[in-house]
Amino acid sequence: MGRFHGRSTTVLKPKTTQEVSEILKWCNERCIGVVPQGGNTGLVGGSVPVDNEVILSLANLNKVRSFDPVSGILVADAGCILQMLTDYVAPHNHIMPIDLGAKGSCQIGGNVATNAGGLRLLRYGSLHGTVLGLEVVLPDGKILDQLTTLRKDNTGYDIKQLFIGAEGTLGVITGVSILTPPAPQASNNVILALPSFDNVLPLYQTVKRQLSEILSAFEFIDRTAYDLAVKHGQGRALSDEDVEGAECFVLVETSGGRREHDEEKLNDLLELLLTADKPLVNTGVMAQSPAQFSSLWALREGVTEAVSKEGKAYKYDISVPLSSFKEVVDNTREHLLSKGLLHDKAVKFVLGYGHVGDGNLHLNIVADSYLPEIEEALEPYIYEVVSSHRGSISAEHGIGAMKTHALPYSKSAISIELMKKIKEVFDPHGIMNPGKVLE
Repeated sequence: MGRFHGRSTTVLKPKTTQEVSEILKWCNERCIGVVPQGGNTGLVGGSVPVDNEVILSLANLNKVRSFDPVSGILVADAGCILQMLTDYVAPHNHIMPIDLGAKGSCQIGGNVATNAGGLRLLRYGSLHGTVLGLEVVLPDGKILDQLTTLRKDNTGYDIKQLFIGAEGTLGVITGVSILTPPAPQASNNVILALPSFDNVLPLYQTVKRQLSEILSAFEFIDRTAYDLAVKHGQGRALSDEDVEGAECFVLVETSGGRREHDEEKLNDLLELLLTADKPLVNTGVMAQSPAQFSSLWALREGVTEAVSKEGKAYKYDISVPLSSFKEVVDNTREHLLSKGLLHDKAVKFVLGYGHVGDGNLHLNIVADSYLPEIEEALEPYIYEVVSSHRGSISAEHGIGAMKTHALPYSKSAISIELMKKIKEVFDPHGIMNPGKVLE
């Protein structure tokens, strides 16, 4: 993205947990800041050194420690790349519970440290539920071994939860025990063109009711995001005739145990939608082959790449009520227009897409270049809008260095005070990822 520029003279790449321990102990004794770094795919500067801290890369901690094909429990080093783990469990008919656009370079330790969400959260839940245990090196070098493979353990405080989403500010995750679900025996998807955003919520209710247990994703793409993805070669799911009059699109995925059963449910859904007295959709296309299945997902996942080709993006990853998705995007566009910033030399596009199933909207403002006046127009405006909806300023990307000042828009003063006390308990010298999460 080019928005964050780090400063550091030292990068350390330990190969073992013990080496991580020795590094942190040495740095802690000298009050030297340490920035843990995984795949460096974050969008909020969480892994970027801001004041010449030591970069601690986990890339060399990249081995699978164990996998139980019966329970589906995987134990792996924190530096294992998500795609590699996906490929590792695939022959055992299991999948990873998270799926991200950056799966080819992000690392499981970073995923856990940021509590990454992604495309499978609707079906499999968050990492707070699927992570069973962690191995963490604390700032003073002590190794906290909670790398359990137990599904149930109700013995006191569940300390591992503090490190999930802490963005490396409390310690360095070096090992992860995670529950991998069985791979679905059949997957399919369908893209639907909607005449109005007002139809998204009733459509979601209908899809949940009709598809029930096989529904695994329900993704929203507004018209601007769709057009940019098509323009930059991310796929063409529908013909020009099909998209005419469409205000937005929805991608629905199913994952089940028997293809015939799932296809029957999808066909029944399409028939119901297209023959209704007041149709919620203009048209829909169901994947007819594995290649078409992939191409439909490529359209949704390709929005990010299309945005990057179009200009410089201001990306806001927010949680707001589902009914407010379009309102937030439209009001942001009108706000920028009122500031005289909506033109080719400033803001070119305002678009939204995201995970309807968990209320996560990706609001992207695409500009010709990063300009102070654009940032001043966007912040705190967007954070104020989120706060007015009692939403979250960061649904899945974290706080990092980018949003520390905005934390009060989502967290109360008491919550932030408690977070600071927890930070003080674990990291009294403040060496862990300084300048991130908390100001």
